Parts: sequence; structure tokens; C-alpha cells
Amino acid sequence: MIRIAGVTIPESKNIEVALTYIYGVGLTRSKAVLKAVGINPYRKAKDLSQDEISSLKSYIEKNFTIEGDLRREVANHVKRLKEIGSYRGSRHTKKLPIKARTKTNSRTVRGNVRRTMGSGRRTVEKT
Repeated sequence: MIRIAGVTIPESKNIEVALTYIYGVGLTRSKAVLKAVGINPYRKAKDLSQDEISSLKSYIEKNFTIEGDLRREVANHVKRLKEIGSYRGSRHTKKLPIKARTKTNSRTVRGNVRRTMGSGRRTVEKT
């Protein structure tokens, strides 16, 4: 069982994909980390030695903001947007899409779900 930054990495996946389970590490960053550390990205996570795992841990924790710190940072950015009263902050407050097309993409949030003609109707029993 491999743990990096408090996250259990799945052992059956390639290490390139397994590192993406860490919040703040996507596929591109995962490839860059493995290249810098010198690990083949197609090896399974269970096949790594303890030295390779420790070098991965130290490199990731030294060079990137991940997991709890990153979540806190993002939450602070959203909180700041709300406090200054910006448009994006108000959209966060209302839980609506921030940058997207809102006529169609926020229907479910607004409660404006359009269904087909017969969906959701109950059948009336005749007596």
C-alpha cells in the first residue's frame, strides 16, 4: 500500500495514472514528475521500490501545492471573490455556473428541467 500526501495510491494501475488520485496532480503533472524522478510511467505502482516511492514523495511535496493546502487555497480564492462582491463571487454564492453558457447548462440548478411529453406523468385509474 503506497501513501503519498495522505492519499492511498491504487497498486494495480500504472504509476502515471495512479498519481492522478492526488488532488492537484493531473496527468500532465504526473508525467513531468515521473520524468524528473526517472521512473518509467508504465510500471505498476506495486512494482516500485521503497527508494522510488520516497523520491516521488519528496519531489511532489517539495515542488507542488497539493491536497489540503491546495483545497484551502482554492477555498480562500472563492471566499475572497464573494467578499469583494465580484460577478464570479455572486455566481459562486448562488451555486450557478461561473464562466459557462447559462441558458442551457444551469437548467438543473435553476429547477428548469425540461422533460419529454409523457415523462413524470402518473396514470389515472378509471373506476
